[in-house]
Order: sequence, then C-alpha cells, then structure tokens
Amino acid sequence: MPVDLVLKNAKMLLHGKIVEAGLAVNDSKIVKIAEEPNLPHASKTIDVGGLLVLPGVIDIHVHLRDQELSYKEDFFTGTAAAANGGVTLVADMPNNKPVTMNTQTLRERMNVAAEKTVVNVALYSAFPAKKEEIRSIIQTGAKAFKLFMSQKVGGVNPDDDEAVTEVFKEASRLTVPIAVHAEDRKLVSSMTEKLRKEGNNDLKDFAKAHSPDAELKAIKRVIGIVRKTKAKIHFCHVSTAKGIKAILSAKQSGLQVTCEVTPHHLLLTSSSLKALKGIALTNPPLRGKKDVQGLWSAVENGAVDVLASDHAPHTFEEKSAASVWDIAPGIIGLETFLPLMLTQVAKGRLTLSRLVQMTSKRPAETLGVTNRGQLKEGCFADLTVVDLKRRWKIDASKFYSKAKFSPFDGWKVTGKPVKTFVNGRLVMDKGEILAKPGDGRIIR
Repeated sequence: MPVDLVLKNAKMLLHGKIVEAGLAVNDSKIVKIAEEPNLPHASKTIDVGGLLVLPGVIDIHVHLRDQELSYKEDFFTGTAAAANGGVTLVADMPNNKPVTMNTQTLRERMNVAAEKTVVNVALYSAFPAKKEEIRSIIQTGAKAFKLFMSQKVGGVNPDDDEAVTEVFKEASRLTVPIAVHAEDRKLVSSMTEKLRKEGNNDLKDFAKAHSPDAELKAIKRVIGIVRKTKAKIHFCHVSTAKGIKAILSAKQSGLQVTCEVTPHHLLLTSSSLKALKGIALTNPPLRGKKDVQGLWSAVENGAVDVLASDHAPHTFEEKSAASVWDIAPGIIGLETFLPLMLTQVAKGRLTLSRLVQMTSKRPAETLGVTNRGQLKEGCFADLTVVDLKRRWKIDASKFYSKAKFSPFDGWKVTGKPVKTFVNGRLVMDKGEILAKPGDGRIIR
C-alpha cells in the first residue's frame, strides 16, 4: 500500500546538521525520514526543489479575537495568517469577548474555532471564579490557563495572593501549565493615574506606566507562589533583562518555570515609537537598548525557552487614537514572526538549531503538546518549507490578517516560508491558502 505523501528533493535539519533527505507521511504522521531511494511509494509526491523542511512553528501566544471582536480578527483570517507565516499550531489567549473562563464559554469558542481554523488550535482559559471548575474546563478541552496580573480577566483577582495560590495549587495537582502576563497591577494603575492627572499623553508615558519595575515585581511575586504550590508556570513576553535574570534564578533552583520573548521586543526599541507611533505600542512596551541586549543574550545562551509572536490585532483606528491612553496595545506578528527570525539566522546572530528549538520543540513541551514540534518518525506532519536565501520585503497590505499594518512593514528580510503542511496536508503554497475553513484541528 502506498503512503499518502512523500516530500522529495528536500533538505532537513537533523541532529543539528542540514542533510539531504526525504520524508514520507501517512495518516497525518511522519512515517519515514530517509534518503530518497529508501522512501516508500506514495499516492502523491511533492518535489520541494532542494529547499529546507522544518517542523512547523508552534506559536503559543496568539490572540485570534473572533466572536464579539471579529471585526479585529477571526479564526479563519488569523489561522490563514498563521499558515502564510509557516505556523502550524496557534494557542489562543482567553481575553476575548466573552472571556474564555468556564466550560460554556470554552465550548462556544471551540465550536467557532472548529468551523473556521485552517491550522491546529489550542485554547487557553482564564481561571474561573470557583477553583472546583478548573478540572471540568480542562476536560472540556482547554490546554492551559492564563493569568493576567495587570488586570482582572476571568474569575480570579490577580492582587489576591490567597486566590492565586489556590488556583495555582489546583492547576499543579492536575499538571496543567499556567501562562502569566507579569505586570504588577497596583504599580501600573497608580502610575497611569498619576500621569493622566498630570496631563501626560506621550507614547513614552505609556512605557513609564508599564515600567520594568512593574514586570520584575510581578515575576518575583509569581515565583514566590510557585515555590509554595509547585505549579508549572510560563512567563509570557518577558521584556527586561532583570525579568529574565529572576526567571533563570528560579529555574536553577529547580522550579518549573519557562519564559518567552517576542520578535518585536528583540528587534525594536523604545526609540522606534517616535516613527511608528501607535502601531508599535504594545504591552509590555518596547524597552531601551540595554534591555534588548539583555534579551538577546538570554536568547543566545539558552535562558529563553520560547519565541512567540503575541499576535494582537486591532483596527487601524484603534491603533491611531489621539490619546496614548486610548490606543489599543498590541502588535500583529503571525506573518512576520518566522521571516524576521530567519533573517537573524542569515545575519549569523542566531543558529538555525536554536531557532527551531525555540519555535517548535520547546513551545510544544511548554504547552504539553505531544508528537508535534519535531521532525521525527511518529510525529504529526506539521511542516514548513522555507527558502533560506529568498530576499523580499514585508508588505502588510498583503497580510491575510485583518490588520493590514505592522511596525515591520517595508522591512527587507531573508528567508521565507513557501509551503505549510498541517497534519500532512498542504495548506499554504507560495502564499496561497489551499485549506478550507475547518480543516485544522482543536488540540486538547
């Protein structure tokens, strides 16, 4: 019996080296990686033209909006953007409208996703008001929980140590990971109030309100609770060198903590705001050169576990408000994430092995996703074919995302995803989405 698919004339990154090899897929999974003469017969064969086959990107920090926020993005446009960017699995954050925070809202969101997605989707839930509901939320299909410390999203007050400790204990007991947006709410709100009363309305004032101290204080507080609860914590979009240092210290003491950094915190600085204005306003904000250098050091030395886009689409009007306090924070990134980081590989700042580790293998491990994120027999055939030498210019007007703008619009990049396979099916070819809405899977 022939297998479903063979990719031939390919290169692959295996055991840290780029080698010439082919790949066979059957029933959604990789069944053979070998030199071409040793591959089985297939119902369909695709010649990838000597390009590099990598594990598909697993982006564990994405805001797909939809439902009452579908004017910003929906599951089809967001996952089409993912496929176009070589991303095969996205993890959807819960700060939606309605908030994903109980079995009912989760089930509703899963139904919407199942009808529209073209790549695989995992879903986060916010914590419910009653910790007893945590188990049923996981059983319904949530892959992890998310705690926003800078505002109340869901049923738990992030300022209440006792409440946070209780839900951390329950998640730990169920071995469920918790993603954390680490900013101290009291510090942020008091500084915001002070700056607004004084009439400050500049982009740099937003950064003052969302200070490095607010991030560090929240990280240290969470680590203290983790010591008592043994919860598995993933720190989202860490933006400061001191934040990374505190997390690394916690890791070295044996705690189950991981962290991610975004491309925009690596490639832009606070000085970028002058030209880009609200398009580059995000939370946590862009930092100064010293912090950016600290983040790069952490990426290079292994202290950073994961790279994630924090794709956060809004309308252009929401990003262009007259007052800085009215601008919706967030940067879109699904279609620029991989090309931007492949460019850093081309420049010699990052090895390809390290990039794949941070964009595929470690995200899968962090989220508890099995049999994905690796080029390995028995794993699902979630793949991206990249042209490492392709030089091109980012054009936000051509994005599949509803947000047709980006701080990286017009950037010259080297490296482009040209084919994306999800569960063994070709879903994107040379920028064209071939999948139909609903072809992706919900990953529980």
